Amino acid sequence: MTNQTDTNTKQAYQEKVKAQFDQLNAKIEEIKAKSAEAKADAKIEYQEKMTDLRAKRDAAQMKLEELQQASDEAWAEMQKGFETAWNELNQAWESALAKFQ
Repeated sequence: MTNQTDTNTKQAYQEKVKAQFDQLNAKIEEIKAKSAEAKADAKIEYQEKMTDLRAKRDAAQMKLEELQQASDEAWAEMQKGFETAWNELNQAWESALAKFQ
């Protein structure tokens, strides 16, 4: 029973994270559309911020993939690593959002 509960907990967590990634990707596209209207100097800054944001998103995605492959024993530790990557991604997102709204 405990193993099934652990599996359900992992699956629910992974589904939640996937939804968060989907939401973030939609927001990135929204900012991208807004930047098309920006002036040249703002576009340069936008591109720099988006490069940073995409790199952090990719790092978080890699951590998620590692988390999905983790054994039961390693799962909790891998979850902490993912949470750290996700928090860095959110900070980059908030910084980019503040610049382009």
